[in-house]
Amino acid sequence: MDVHDREVRAMADEFGTAETDAETDGGVRAYTIRLELVDDPGELLRALTPIAENGGNLLSIHHERGNITPRGHIPVEVDLECPPDRFDDVVDGLRDAGVNVIQAGAEHYGEEISIVLVGQLVKTGLSETLTRIEDETDAAVLDLSLATPDGTNAVSSARIRLAIDSGRSEKALTTIRSIGADTGLTVVEPLLGGETA
Repeated sequence: MDVHDREVRAMADEFGTAETDAETDGGVRAYTIRLELVDDPGELLRALTPIAENGGNLLSIHHERGNITPRGHIPVEVDLECPPDRFDDVVDGLRDAGVNVIQAGAEHYGEEISIVLVGQLVKTGLSETLTRIEDETDAAVLDLSLATPDGTNAVSSARIRLAIDSGRSEKALTTIRSIGADTGLTVVEPLLGGETA
């Protein structure tokens, strides 16, 4: 639990809000939730409490007090991280608390890397390989270019551009190397720290 989470929990306890047994161990992803709040005292706290209670870890809050939406509310953008299986609980908790959720689920990734896979891509199941890469590296495939110059039964190559969380490039590449070894594919990886293509 980080400092922001403890602060929200402390505020929630101060106002008599029950705490649940939310856990944030394991893989986490960053999300943005856009809210509209009534301009009344305590509304921001009321919106933040379900996030903490459902395993969300606050990263930042942008409270646009000077702006008013057409409905007369204040727009608030909350960046948080949580395990992917907890995110729906966070959003449901907000809605159950009567918070107006405008948008939820935009994932934030701080870095992009490009890799090339070479081998029997079609034979080994490119779709399954991509699913493993996304699941095991917590990355998102942004685009894919597949080249099969000698047909789908021959050696082919795929250039894959991935969005990953900041600071996780090396860990992601280690995982991708392992997936490549499991599937008999050669992984051509970027030199980290250089410019992207």
